[in-house]
Amino acid sequence: MPGFQPDYQHVVDAARNRTPRRLPLYEHIISEEVMEEILGKRFLDLYKGDGSDREEFFKTYVSFFLQLGYDTVSFERTIGPVMPGSGALGGHKPGVIKTREDFQRYPWQEIPNWYFGTFGSDYELLRAVMPPGMKAIGGPGNGVFELVQDVVGFEQLCYIRCDDPELYSDLFKAVGNTMHAIWTRFLEEYGDVYAVCRFGDDLGFKTATLLPPDDIRSHIIPQYKRIVDLVHSHGKPFLLHSCGNIFPVMDDLIEVAGIDAKHSNEDVIAPFKVWLERYGSRIGNFGGIDMDVLCQYSPSQIQAYVLDVLKEVEGCGGVAIGTGNSIPDYVPPAGYLAMIDTVRRFRGE
Repeated sequence: MPGFQPDYQHVVDAARNRTPRRLPLYEHIISEEVMEEILGKRFLDLYKGDGSDREEFFKTYVSFFLQLGYDTVSFERTIGPVMPGSGALGGHKPGVIKTREDFQRYPWQEIPNWYFGTFGSDYELLRAVMPPGMKAIGGPGNGVFELVQDVVGFEQLCYIRCDDPELYSDLFKAVGNTMHAIWTRFLEEYGDVYAVCRFGDDLGFKTATLLPPDDIRSHIIPQYKRIVDLVHSHGKPFLLHSCGNIFPVMDDLIEVAGIDAKHSNEDVIAPFKVWLERYGSRIGNFGGIDMDVLCQYSPSQIQAYVLDVLKEVEGCGGVAIGTGNSIPDYVPPAGYLAMIDTVRRFRGE
């Protein structure tokens, strides 16, 4: 489909819950292995190369989004990997903070410098290769809950909640302070590259939130509000990605934290139509296509499913279409492309 002209304003409009002139595509994350298979070009190894290799990596990465009809480039660099001893969340390692003494010894103040020392050049290269009409969506990845889990571990965090409520509270505050420092510098130095800011923080699972809703209201949402207010002060909308059944805290996320848009949905929890009915008048809604559909359905079945969703979103304000989660490496490229092709044909391309 030649001649596609990106316009990041479509995604900004969707995030601000305004009906875009063109329904935008959106993905939280796309596996670079899937990108390589679709492009027929290996480029992932270039990221570890010299300056010219790394520039070529970013050119190819951005060109993928352009070729497939996206108005923005989804790009984040997560905070967790630069936090010493992290890995309890994704790597199932023991947490490094178990006691007040561990907490006090932890180098919270150093993490922002380590973050930009590790990833600053990535943001510089992203800026250098961004084509006219496009901007990025994302920023410093990981949310408050994820980062606490990454250095404590979920099970250990539950013990701390009972054994040392003051430490439990202080952990969320310390992570919030760290995130605020990183986001402050990020917006000052790289905010021009980004149309919409976001982080992901999975607060729930299929049937409930992972922490009691009152804990989320007391300890997590106040830290969200600090970041969202900061993003708003730079004139940008904020998108929250959060998996799970988080309906008990959605009103707080909208009214207290001030999120502009929400991403992540799974049909087994609630079809996209439910999110639109409940929150479509208040925030933008991103996603819509259950990721499992792309893994399990045939291309013709995917087309029919996507067309049904597209009918449901008409007249619903700020919407961006893509999977309700992401495109990991196990999603068949044919299924992903069937979704993309259906949306682009619906847009008349």
